[in-house]
Amino acid sequence: STVFPLPWKPGVAWIAGNLQSGAGDDWHFCPRVLLSRALADARAKGFSLKTGVEPEFFLVEKKPDRTLGVADAADTLAKPCYGQLSLLRNADFLMTLITHLNELGYGVYQNDHEDANGQFEINWRFGDALKTADQVSFFKFMVKALAEERGLCATFMPKPFADLTGSGSHHHLSLWDIEGKDNLFLDKSDPRGLSSLALSFLAGILAHAKGLCALTAPSVNSYKRFGARSPRSGATWAPVFIAHGGNNRTLMVRVPAPGRIEYRTADGAANPYLAAVGLLAAGLDGVERGLRPGEAQNDNLFLLSPREARARGIELLPSNLGEALDALEQDDLLCSALGTEYAQHYLEVKREEWDDYAEMTAKSVTAWEIGRYLGL
Repeated sequence: STVFPLPWKPGVAWIAGNLQSGAGDDWHFCPRVLLSRALADARAKGFSLKTGVEPEFFLVEKKPDRTLGVADAADTLAKPCYGQLSLLRNADFLMTLITHLNELGYGVYQNDHEDANGQFEINWRFGDALKTADQVSFFKFMVKALAEERGLCATFMPKPFADLTGSGSHHHLSLWDIEGKDNLFLDKSDPRGLSSLALSFLAGILAHAKGLCALTAPSVNSYKRFGARSPRSGATWAPVFIAHGGNNRTLMVRVPAPGRIEYRTADGAANPYLAAVGLLAAGLDGVERGLRPGEAQNDNLFLLSPREARARGIELLPSNLGEALDALEQDDLLCSALGTEYAQHYLEVKREEWDDYAEMTAKSVTAWEIGRYLGL
């Protein structure tokens, strides 16, 4: 049911499927299997999960000196967000993407030049969480493949440029009935349009926020995107604190419209299947325990120092991959959702990544150190 031909390559098809063991059983190390099982467990409780994902990406060029630059040399505005001329210069590539996506039934409704030079975003209709994860997986493949055909390089790397806004992959979440007809998160009598169920689900995500980062921001580079200080354009748009509220993009979880919540900590490095597994498990834990999310935050939290946040009772998100992995290892619920054996393997592989990076950086001397300690 997931087979379709590549719109730009006749004779080649894409298939989203579950890996199986030699005995023909679904393999418990396959992320798509993990999400399929998590959704089946949710259905047994009377819920179906619908998601919408907003993947951001850069079009870059690899220079001979092994550095990166923005592929569009004319994309130099200090505030390039929604830049019309930049969109026009890249229109052939972007319209090709949109045309193919709509041929495949994505239902694209928005495309924009994002906050950084060379950065774009395409949004499509939300749907069943497994279908959305399949779509995100294919979308990333297609963007890279079509960019290569044009001599470009597309990347979903969270933070390819130190001085520019990074790329997020915001997840919009809502629980529905099993038939997918009634939005169980919607309550029109609530000021934000959220039901009691939705608030408990949100509270579960807050309760497991630190461990979730290891799944939704799973690379060393992910944490270069976090931080309160603004890059050259706009803001980082990446959360710093474990906080929620209304239509406030400085929060980890915001409510952009009635009947759904938006998780803003995920980035382009995240496996879409594992991210959905973690978010669903955390949210349902909040539902089962009847958790409440606490006070909503309405301020610009990018202007808040860590000390000021702690004074308000607001906790910080992990500052690096190592901290996030420690939090995941201590989160029994998330490890159980992944499967104990898979969680252990995931932690081992990711710790190798973190240890390699930590060893490399421990031996390097930065310009900051020279300036700080030598006054140069």
